[in-house]
Amino acid sequence: MADLIRITGIKGFGYHGVFEAERANGQDFYVDVELEVDLTRASVSDDVKDTINYAEVIDLVVEEITTNPVSLIEKLAGRIAERIKITFAQAARVTVTVHKPQAPVAAEVKDISVTISR
Repeated sequence: MADLIRITGIKGFGYHGVFEAERANGQDFYVDVELEVDLTRASVSDDVKDTINYAEVIDLVVEEITTNPVSLIEKLAGRIAERIKITFAQAARVTVTVHKPQAPVAAEVKDISVTISR
């Protein structure tokens, strides 16, 4: 399938991380979502009910970022992907990238991210 909905840079403030300081202070997380979905019908009908409403996807992602802290961004990415697959069953494939640009590492890095596909 070649049709995609891509949402990049969904921002949320969360308390995810292995270290106590990350859990106490929190940090910004950014999420990119790519959905493989047949958009044939929506491209003809011009009706939001024939596609996946990206505003609803964004709300779901922000809720996952801002609630229920986890240690690993791998877990967060998996949780987001699974919830999207359950909520939007018409998505044939979901790819989620979680960015943690303020990760506590010894060197200066622009970004650390994890990408999963389901």
